[in-house]
Amino acid sequence: MADESGLEGRLADLASSGQRYAAPQVAEQVRARGDRRRRRKRAARASGGVVMAAALAMGVLSVTRLGPEAVPSAAKPTAAASVSLFVPPTPAPGEEYASELGFVYHAVSLKQNMVQVTVAQVRTGNGVAVPTGVVHKVTLKPETPVEVEHVAGGEARDMRVSELVDRLRTGPQWVFALDYDGEGRVQSLREAHWLTTD
Repeated sequence: MADESGLEGRLADLASSGQRYAAPQVAEQVRARGDRRRRRKRAARASGGVVMAAALAMGVLSVTRLGPEAVPSAAKPTAAASVSLFVPPTPAPGEEYASELGFVYHAVSLKQNMVQVTVAQVRTGNGVAVPTGVVHKVTLKPETPVEVEHVAGGEARDMRVSELVDRLRTGPQWVFALDYDGEGRVQSLREAHWLTTD
């Protein structure tokens, strides 16, 4: 019996000493976690301030860069607005060219025999060419091949764009398919004789 009570006493001593040594570790862990939380909050506040300052600086720079001249006047539409809408078509995977349909007109001979034309983009609806409102200019090499039919008086044949400057000098009359390569350059024109125009 005396041995059992002595054993109980020793176990009680061990338990109390264990609690004594365990309690400071638990308290230290709690303090360490609290310190980490405080550091994270401070870092978040600091980085949030930096991000906010950067965002404000970018906003000020973009507003400053716009300036009053960058905003187009509602009373005076500019040609640049319609030019910016045009994106040269890109060939699909495995295709050599991508095509754009459009009225080709206002042909002008430039220096070095280059030819500049205006293209008013169209889309097709039931075999009829319908303008999209996108108008842009294209500069072509004089030897750019052109397949024509109605432009040449109803006879299907191949010509060079330099030979068609006089016929394409006036306003929109004929619709062409312009074939663009992967670099966005026009490689050929084909008269879209199968389309009717309004």
